[in-house]
Amino acid sequence: MPASDPAALARDIKAAQDHAACIAPVTARLPRFSLDAAYEVAARVHRARLAEGAAAIGRKIGFTNSAMWASLGVDFPVWGRVYAHTAVHDDSGVFRCRLDRYVEPRIEPEIVLHFGSAPAPGSNPAELLACVDWIAHGFELVQSHYPAWQFQAADTVADNALHGALFIGAQREPAELGPGLAERLARFQVALSCNGALRETGCGANVLGSPLAALAHLLDVLADRPKDEAIQAGELVTTGTLTRAYPVHAGETWSTELDGIALPGMRIVFEE
Repeated sequence: MPASDPAALARDIKAAQDHAACIAPVTARLPRFSLDAAYEVAARVHRARLAEGAAAIGRKIGFTNSAMWASLGVDFPVWGRVYAHTAVHDDSGVFRCRLDRYVEPRIEPEIVLHFGSAPAPGSNPAELLACVDWIAHGFELVQSHYPAWQFQAADTVADNALHGALFIGAQREPAELGPGLAERLARFQVALSCNGALRETGCGANVLGSPLAALAHLLDVLADRPKDEAIQAGELVTTGTLTRAYPVHAGETWSTELDGIALPGMRIVFEE
């Protein structure tokens, strides 16, 4: 098949996702593979999933933490889709996850926003929060179908921004989290540990300044996309990793503690 055929590229990438397989980066075959072309490939994969019965429930923003840009060879955020079959919610914040369905998985502690009404581009933080009906702490499991995490930004876009799974903890209404929430979303800290040993302390400011700033960036990007890609009421957005993304392995238990915001920490046990 022609290497530049978007339909063929979409089939290649979807097959890699479905079978936990590795493929060469698209940019290795097509050095001029652009972001617009990558989003078109991702849209084709998305339509194929919908045709198979998948339910889209929201978006993920990737590469919001600029501390990771140099090591991953990117310099701006990207976005992808979250589906009902890739998301798990449990108020207890305790999860178990098999790793055999993911390729080179890494863990990312995040803040998840859910919308009771559609947020608009250009909104200020207070206006964005007014659209949010719940907030949660979450773990995103990201993966790379490109060996050794070697890729360019367009490659990640075509591969659904490296989304693997989203684990969502207890949901809280913004009013439950108290006054000054927009400021605290930027200032709060999260301690990420593996098997009880602290790996990193991150903060809300690590995601483009705050989870609300990351959301505002996504809204601006989507404003230039087809109208049917705009965020709607009932969708969620997971706003990017608050720490670096860490490789995970079977037998490990990862956990978080949050300080400065009334969201409980989480724990996830990884199995083969």
